[in-house]
Amino acid sequence: MTDASQTFRERELLLTGANGFLGKVILGLLLDRFPDLKHLHILLRPRGELSPAQRFAEEVLASPALAGIARDKGEEWLAAHISILAGDIGAPHCGLTQSDLRRLAGRVGLVLNCAGRVDFFPPLDDSFRSNVDGVENVVELAQNLRVPLLHVSTAFVCGETDGLVEETEPVVGFYPHRRGPGDDRFNHAEEIRRAREIIRQIYESESANGDAEAGWRSRELAQRLAALGRQRAASWGWVNTYTYSKSLGEQIIASTPGLRYAIVRPAIVESAWQFPFPGWIEGGRTAAPLVLMALGGLKDWPVREDAPLEVVPVDMVAGAILAAAALLAEGRHRSVYQLGSADVNPCELGTIVSLLDREARKRTSRNGNGARSQALVRWLAGSRPNARVRFVSAEDARARRLRLQERINRAARWIEAAQGALQAAGLPGEKWLAGWKAGLRKLDLQAKFREQTIEQYLPFVLQNRYVFESENIRAACAALSDEDCVRPLWRPEQIDWESYWIRHQIAGIEKWVQPEAVRDWTFTL
Repeated sequence: MTDASQTFRERELLLTGANGFLGKVILGLLLDRFPDLKHLHILLRPRGELSPAQRFAEEVLASPALAGIARDKGEEWLAAHISILAGDIGAPHCGLTQSDLRRLAGRVGLVLNCAGRVDFFPPLDDSFRSNVDGVENVVELAQNLRVPLLHVSTAFVCGETDGLVEETEPVVGFYPHRRGPGDDRFNHAEEIRRAREIIRQIYESESANGDAEAGWRSRELAQRLAALGRQRAASWGWVNTYTYSKSLGEQIIASTPGLRYAIVRPAIVESAWQFPFPGWIEGGRTAAPLVLMALGGLKDWPVREDAPLEVVPVDMVAGAILAAAALLAEGRHRSVYQLGSADVNPCELGTIVSLLDREARKRTSRNGNGARSQALVRWLAGSRPNARVRFVSAEDARARRLRLQERINRAARWIEAAQGALQAAGLPGEKWLAGWKAGLRKLDLQAKFREQTIEQYLPFVLQNRYVFESENIRAACAALSDEDCVRPLWRPEQIDWESYWIRHQIAGIEKWVQPEAVRDWTFTL
């Protein structure tokens, strides 16, 4: 049996992405569960006037996920067990100096890469910098140090699919529209070369037009680069630029001769189940907008009721990554670990939406129907706060959005006419009408933003049905010693989804996601 405690006691680790949501929990588990940890090297780039060490102290150790652990460990212990390296995976040699590389050689036993760009549709050069160029640089670093590489990817590299996604699908040469094992049409190196060439041409065209300035990129250029990423991804069957670039990164790793590696593919990483405490979440995670839209009273959902939403708590993902890392360090690993929940404990979208709607109704009942001005705005716009949830097609959802737009415009014209009449007659009430008009504008902006958000989620909630085979991580946990502290962390079959969504997801989002985002989304429709 592999003993992770012994593995991390005997080997120093190099971690990238420690300032991210998942990276913080991985770091927290290492510090909390492995008191004999030999040493941890953390790669961070400076930001503004903050040095990497200052960023680590202010953004990582001071975060809710780590503040208590850091306090318990103390500054002396942390200084003895953690080194902060100034670097950037998007730069050659990951931004490390030759002196850094010489100091790390012979010390580091494993590189754990959690860094990456997670936006769905960023400008393609930005996505490449982290998810393609960055992977090339991390691979080079692992080769220079002669150590194995654990790389965190995403389960959604499968792209457009319907049903079970197996872990045995070959990595190199894969693209979602592949027509079988004999289809060798996709070559990742050629695709990367072609994409980089088009990026270069786009920049040159802007320079030729006199629009380019050093260190500055126009909005039009960014839009062209974002459109390029969308087009390249769709042409091969990936649902967005993020999954396209992450698959290219995987293929770089898997095609590198002599590299010992493991690729970990989490599904949707969401709020903590237990560690550092139930419900901890950071930033607007993938499911956060869906939760906030439901709590805000969205009634018409273009989702596939019987499709499971592949969600995994962040602490389970972090524990699985450390289990895979221990096996990789010992040479007992498998190449790919998918981390999903639906193969053993599916939670269907119809159930989730209905559960969230019930919670929204309870809150409306406790809080009343809101201020009179808000209630009148809803009535003027023809919204349905007490209506039942409906599962509709994408086309029907858009049609309903257009009808709402027409009602909002009609109500706005009525208010403008009433304002004019009151002003001409010298009567009071114009201030109230101005408040209603502002409420209508907010309602209109929310409806447009909801439509844009749902449009990005359609591949995950309507157009495809994902179930990720996760057999390899179960085998990994079985290969750990009975006393291993990370072994019991992977338990998706034990999640009570109703409790998780109410007590972890909703409570966590309301507490840890920016309060202004909650206020903006929960203006009841």
